[in-house]
Amino acid sequence: MKKTYFTPGPAQLYPSVAHHMQTAMDEQIGSISHRSKQFRQLYQHAAEQLTELMQIPAGSGIFFLGSATEIWERSLQNCVGNESFHLVNGSFSKRFYEFALELNGKNSPRHAVHVEAPFGMGFDASDALIPETSELVCLTHNESSSGVSMPVAEIHALKQAHANKLFIVDVVSSAPYPDLDLSLVDSVFFSVQKAFGLPAGLGVWITNDKMLAKAEQLKAEGHSIGTYHSLPSLFKNFKNYETPETPNVMNIYLLGKIAEEMNKKGVATIRKETDAKAQILYEFMAQSPAFDIFVQNPAHRSQTVVVANTTKPAAEVIEAVKATGNVIGSGYGSYKDKQIRIANFPTTSTADIESLIGELKKL
Repeated sequence: MKKTYFTPGPAQLYPSVAHHMQTAMDEQIGSISHRSKQFRQLYQHAAEQLTELMQIPAGSGIFFLGSATEIWERSLQNCVGNESFHLVNGSFSKRFYEFALELNGKNSPRHAVHVEAPFGMGFDASDALIPETSELVCLTHNESSSGVSMPVAEIHALKQAHANKLFIVDVVSSAPYPDLDLSLVDSVFFSVQKAFGLPAGLGVWITNDKMLAKAEQLKAEGHSIGTYHSLPSLFKNFKNYETPETPNVMNIYLLGKIAEEMNKKGVATIRKETDAKAQILYEFMAQSPAFDIFVQNPAHRSQTVVVANTTKPAAEVIEAVKATGNVIGSGYGSYKDKQIRIANFPTTSTADIESLIGELKKL
């Protein structure tokens, strides 16, 4: 039985991925050199399509790394000499903060500050009391562990109130859905195995020249900012649409193709469809005796990862719908047996969502 994956990552593959993978095999994309003209062309194509899709300002760097997890580490190494600030509203934003603690170490002058919301609750701009000493502000737009999202308008307002600080936003489980102003926010990053519907193994890091200037300043002051994936190295290679090392060429090729298809559809249409599907899911959860919406504040509810409490053990729910060809996610961490998570990415249609709800109603 062919399955439909509503898991929050890895998720359902984009419908045309198999076709593009076959084309890549026919054209032997997996064997080309990352210093070849052919690779530079496919890198450029991916960068141009992402620029159009996400309205990336001119002069920004678009880099391909191993994962979003790696980007946590690289951003802290490159842009923090003294202090980072973190808003923690779930397991992944907390792990970002923990990375800062681990990198700083006992003898490091660097340290990290955080404000943490209870699991299932989100933030508005007024909740973030950012110290004057913080250099890098680390935000998570969409927490796939808890189904909490920070409204884009609140992210913009927070940045405008702290224009002298660098802001990096995790859009791992939401891009390209959020309409973030990347001329205002300094950096965003995501992984391709979620809303872009690609196989795992590629992280995308988008930064402006202010992030680069900070890295160069720290390096000049004697700080260690990393090696081949430092921002000066990444920017230098990006000028020629190259990477410091042999990258995941296949996924870069596929990302360019899928981003191109998304552009043909239009990001406004993608956002509209995402909102409509999320509304269907939340309305069902609100009316169902078997489920309950976890995130109580509607303004902080994710549109791309819907989390619900279950009256039955979550494992029973998951197995029951799996038997019908629908795969949903369990709750995260200690919520594994109490919740389900349903990804609402562009890779699944309204018909797919309605079919899933039909099966959930039988429970």
